[in-house]
Amino acid sequence: MAISDWPESERPREKLLKNGPAYLSDAELLAIFLRTGMAGKSAVDLARELLQCFNGLTGLFAADQNAFCQVRGMGPAKYSQLQAVMEMARRALEEKLKSGDTMSSPKSVRDYLRLSLQGKKHEVFVAIFLDAQNRTIATEELFKGTLTQTSVYPREVVKRALHHNSAAIIFAHNHPSGIAEPSQADEILTQSLKQALALIDVKVLDHFIVGAGTAMSFAERGLI
Repeated sequence: MAISDWPESERPREKLLKNGPAYLSDAELLAIFLRTGMAGKSAVDLARELLQCFNGLTGLFAADQNAFCQVRGMGPAKYSQLQAVMEMARRALEEKLKSGDTMSSPKSVRDYLRLSLQGKKHEVFVAIFLDAQNRTIATEELFKGTLTQTSVYPREVVKRALHHNSAAIIFAHNHPSGIAEPSQADEILTQSLKQALALIDVKVLDHFIVGAGTAMSFAERGLI
């Protein structure tokens, strides 16, 4: 049965307009994005198939074009639309970070980092450079590593901090394994960076580890 034949109260688009997006399931939200299904499958059926194939939204967003297009009914056009939606969300969050005190909106920082890092196949190390009012000056991917580790050089971080004339920094890196727990090496690195940056009077406010659907804060754990 096509979605147009469903009772109006059960149709995803009508439910969203009446109750808001938070009331919809992942499959219903994805169905609105897909717009149409295919022979024998409604858009919701197709959305459920995609979520099962990629183990949820996180896996779907991280899928490369080849894997995405192998799903029957999907193609380059739909893949491009999905990437565009994700990039718009990232840019909207980045605008929000730049518009005020970054530390007053920790959820926005988390959401931005999750969208930016959780889908990457290799470790990357990112710095958010802040001014004296904790407003975002710039966000840079400083180092890129392998599947399990990234080499980070404090001297290069100090150089970038001086370049941006930043007063504070938030660090983040991803764990492709999906486990957002700090290793001993992560803790040692954070302290090394903190000490190096203290020499030029730049504060390290936090270090996030991004895993599958979450971002762990060093500051919240008392590790900064």
